[in-house]
Amino acid sequence: MKLIVGLGNPGRRYEQTRHNIGFMVASRFASLIGAGAVKSRFDGEVAEGLAGSKVVVLCPQTFMNASGKSVRKACDFYKLPAEEVLVICDDMNLPIGRLRFRANGSSGGQKGLADILRHLGTEQVARLRIGIDRPPPGWDTTEYVLGKFTEDQQDRIDAAVELAAKAAIDWVQQGMQYVMCRYNADTAANDRTDSGPSTPVDSS
Repeated sequence: MKLIVGLGNPGRRYEQTRHNIGFMVASRFASLIGAGAVKSRFDGEVAEGLAGSKVVVLCPQTFMNASGKSVRKACDFYKLPAEEVLVICDDMNLPIGRLRFRANGSSGGQKGLADILRHLGTEQVARLRIGIDRPPPGWDTTEYVLGKFTEDQQDRIDAAVELAAKAAIDWVQQGMQYVMCRYNADTAANDRTDSGPSTPVDSS
């Protein structure tokens, strides 16, 4: 069993904002694997499905900086070690739309990921970062990440969300080494959308 965690902030005010790209990918992932109805559990929204093996998709509703409590509750309930968790989040240090998998390490300043690492008591947590670019000169960082993508960014983000959801399926089915080799190349996500489909998913 695997746990896919999409990070973001709850509420209509934050829908489709840069900081919520983890929610967007988790939603698309759940759709691709034919996950069941969304339920409120573990201080979050949860859906279960199959991607070769059982997968739980969790979007914490605690607000970004307190995501760890929700993830800890889910891990305790399903008796999952941290190594079976994949956290999907935004990254200002990556160009818009670029994907980057890592098997472990520090949070890199991403506060939701930092809280998860603190609650799980380890940095051995896989993460998939999606680039949102740095704010333009003079912009407030908080205002930037809580803002929506510009019109000229939207196509690249749509492509990145689709690719990231398929990449998460590959992580479940093929493992970290495979996805790092396939998706960590220094090209933007929307330049890799024709690189071939992920392994078909049994959603029965």
